[in-house]
Amino acid sequence: MSMSILQQSTTTIHHSFIRFSKLVHLSDILRTSNIKKSKGIKVYVLLEWLLTATLNRYSLFRAEESHLFTKKTVRNCLNDPRTNWQRLVQLLAIHLITYVERFTDPRRRQALIVDDSLFKREFSNNTEMLARVFDHDKQTYFKGFRALTVGWSDGNTFLPLNFALMSSSNKKNQLGIFKQFDKRSLAYQRRAQAMRKMNDVALELIDASLKSGIKAKYALFDSWYSSPRMFYELLDRGLSGIGMLKKTKKVYFRYRGRQMDVKTLYNTLRRSKWSTKTKYLYSSMVSFDIDGHQMPVKLVFVTNRADKNKYLVLATTQVSLRPEQIIQMYGRRWQIESYFKVAKQYLQFDKTQTQSYDGLCGHLAIVALGYDILALSQRENIDERTLGDIFYDYGRSLPDIDITDALNWLIRTINGLVKNFNMDSSVLDDIFDEFIKALPNRLIRLLDNAS
Repeated sequence: MSMSILQQSTTTIHHSFIRFSKLVHLSDILRTSNIKKSKGIKVYVLLEWLLTATLNRYSLFRAEESHLFTKKTVRNCLNDPRTNWQRLVQLLAIHLITYVERFTDPRRRQALIVDDSLFKREFSNNTEMLARVFDHDKQTYFKGFRALTVGWSDGNTFLPLNFALMSSSNKKNQLGIFKQFDKRSLAYQRRAQAMRKMNDVALELIDASLKSGIKAKYALFDSWYSSPRMFYELLDRGLSGIGMLKKTKKVYFRYRGRQMDVKTLYNTLRRSKWSTKTKYLYSSMVSFDIDGHQMPVKLVFVTNRADKNKYLVLATTQVSLRPEQIIQMYGRRWQIESYFKVAKQYLQFDKTQTQSYDGLCGHLAIVALGYDILALSQRENIDERTLGDIFYDYGRSLPDIDITDALNWLIRTINGLVKNFNMDSSVLDDIFDEFIKALPNRLIRLLDNAS
């Protein structure tokens, strides 16, 4: 991800935002997402101010005051419970995907990527829906939320497509205030979603993405989401899941008529006479039993780069993929990790004083908006196809030319230069004679025939 825009002036950010707004038809998206004001300053002006503060790494409290409105106006906009921030992020991504697809090879495999990241609120006690949430990396609990995200990737560009700020349904882990809303309202639905299981919400976000017209064929995820049920549900939606399996004895599959777990299969393969490959260790076909249905899955055992004495297990329901293709596709999942890294280091991901749950969702939407602009800037800077017709003229293949014609052209051109500059041609003749003698006999005969 190119961060050049982050070092630019407010004027540069303004021009980038204006161009981005026109490209995605931001005014229409804001209306569709129910982001509007009955009077006063226009909403997109507030968003630009928020975006500028975010890219300059300022919180709402530290950002420079605008002469057009107060910070209270911005907070009221973020905290509005009627705003559909999820729809805003999704519509922005859809418009960008439509734009990017125009210069993307149609043979490239489009994929949805699912992951979540810790949204810390360690020093807050009054934040709405605050909870103790588990951090997968450090294997401990923190105060905050889990920012569940579904993104889209064509292999070059990653775009955040939808999100949910997850709290906890466990009463023992609930720390913040839990407000009551009408069950028919968007505010209630958003909060109810935050209390459900992570895998179920991930499928809901995927359903919303597919319903919007996203044409991805794969879903990528890490071991936290890799249950047989998840693979089965994705397959039922027309998506081939590619994920890393947990090395647990709680999940069983059938291999060559025998029921076993991942560790047992790995030990069985090691004891066999099968040789390991250059890019992976082993590849095997197994089947999971889901509600009486046999679901074939291809497993690929890969050496763990962090510890060569350990291994990772990749699984996919797209059994026609070669092991190398499965590894390559799963490697694309790292793009969402890069998104979280950029969001935390440059886009104030969890650095906000907002205590309203709606405001926190709005803050995450602004983070996604900032990343969209950066992703668009990067794609246009590295992809010559965004130059339009200039690219096709520039990249058009040169006509084939016979090597004898090329050599004759070279000799004639140099002779012409010698005559133009009144140089001694005898020296040049001697050089050409030696050059011709050094050529293969076949080329010498072709040159003689051509002359």
